[in-house]
Amino acid sequence: MTTALNVRLGAGLLHHARVLPDRVALTIGRRDYSYGEAAATARRWAALLVEAVGGRPRRVGVFAHRSEASYLGVVAALCAGAAFVPLNRKFPDTRTRSMLERADVDALIVDAASLPGLAALLRDLPRKPVVLLPDVVRSQAGDLPGVRVLDAMDLAVAAPLEQLPEVSPDDLAYLLFTSGSTGVPKGVPVTHGNVRAFLDANQERYRLTPDDRVTQTFDQTFDLSVFDLFMAWENGARLCSMESIELLAPFKYLERNGITVWFSVPSVAAVLRKRGVLRPGTMPSLRWSLFCGEALPRATAEAWQAAAPQSVVENLYGPTELTIACTVHRWDPATSPAACVHDNVPIGRPYPGLQPLVVDARLNPVPDGETGEFCMAGPQTTPGYWRAPEITAERYFVHQGRTYYRTGDLVRLQDGEYVCLGRDDQQVKVGGHRVELGEIEAVLRRAGAVEAVALLWPDPDTLTAVVSGAVAPAVLAEACAAALPGYMTPTSVRVVDDMPVNGNGKIDRGALRSRLDEGL
Repeated sequence: MTTALNVRLGAGLLHHARVLPDRVALTIGRRDYSYGEAAATARRWAALLVEAVGGRPRRVGVFAHRSEASYLGVVAALCAGAAFVPLNRKFPDTRTRSMLERADVDALIVDAASLPGLAALLRDLPRKPVVLLPDVVRSQAGDLPGVRVLDAMDLAVAAPLEQLPEVSPDDLAYLLFTSGSTGVPKGVPVTHGNVRAFLDANQERYRLTPDDRVTQTFDQTFDLSVFDLFMAWENGARLCSMESIELLAPFKYLERNGITVWFSVPSVAAVLRKRGVLRPGTMPSLRWSLFCGEALPRATAEAWQAAAPQSVVENLYGPTELTIACTVHRWDPATSPAACVHDNVPIGRPYPGLQPLVVDARLNPVPDGETGEFCMAGPQTTPGYWRAPEITAERYFVHQGRTYYRTGDLVRLQDGEYVCLGRDDQQVKVGGHRVELGEIEAVLRRAGAVEAVALLWPDPDTLTAVVSGAVAPAVLAEACAAALPGYMTPTSVRVVDDMPVNGNGKIDRGALRSRLDEGL
């Protein structure tokens, strides 16, 4: 039962800092941070956040990547009573600046590797946030006019924040931005109550202990990273930050660090299988193997189970708007293969306390076993899009007194579990990241295309753009690279004289795909 005492995201880390201060909370490369050190550092940073903004901050950006600042900055923001807003230096400046403007952060925590891009991000902001630089001194920050800067020396001598601001279940814990069809990222605010319900359901399922060691494979702008950080820290386990290159051959890393809990997108496992290195018995230390973010192919699940024979393999499913994940299927080598649809593992059953609903185009419930759009209500349903009531009204609706979120995924109930049959709109998954094809199309049109269609072709992991108009493909490709993250940038841009249309005069994506198959 969640109470006012433990609703705060991060309460577990502070608890274990008191009872197990010498236990390792975080490993980055060869550097270990104990629970005591992590909590003391975060409290010092939190004290300066509160002092610098003149009270409890509302939102704190974390512009850092797999560093002390990226992880402990999140904890510091929470200790100060703020919501954290993860930002990624690998994203184009225009995208990150848009996030900063819309989040309206009071402060920004920046690591040394992200510092070179900071001045450009802050230059056009109407309200400059306080900047905390945990691992550099002020003289290294360059010219930041109108910005108050607190550096490593300030943070090192600050007294820890002893009395943390109280938070309620409805207070925001974090604000994430996802792909938006208008060309502007959508903000998804997640409350302490939302994420506490998720963590409680998952701890009831996985029973992590201080002896567990948990991988951290996701960028922190990907909401699945919240599972990594807080399932570890809420339960006294060790979080082990993995670099991207280590995911290409993780076996020595897993052995060296004694990893017991693996969590990644299925494509990581699929690449290992494709390279022929996912051999039986290569990951004996794992007791849980979890996948989420995109469809889990049957063959990938089978190969991973053989490679990690002591682990339980599970397929998690859920959009950011339903707080990380909301359903789960436990892989059973004897029965799961027959339950797969389109050779993908079922998404399973909802977490306890969540209410699923499958509806038709008019939001009427469909009979069990029939296909419809998957919707979900319950304590993990987030309160709506950030300062976007019109989009919220499109994706959230009330049915029999409960607020449901429309996932846009087509599902059906099969033998008591849900199977996912694909998308009913223009959202797709690329490398585990949710992508609004309309956002890519909006960038292409702004760059000069008359008509633009983005689609997955020739395979489910490759984005291709087809455009009409007198514009050079190279110009469009450069525009996409400048405005979009790498995973949203089309691999190729094809130009056609005209788009195929259906009887309603709308672009016929199926016919366009056929034309691509035929070489246009």
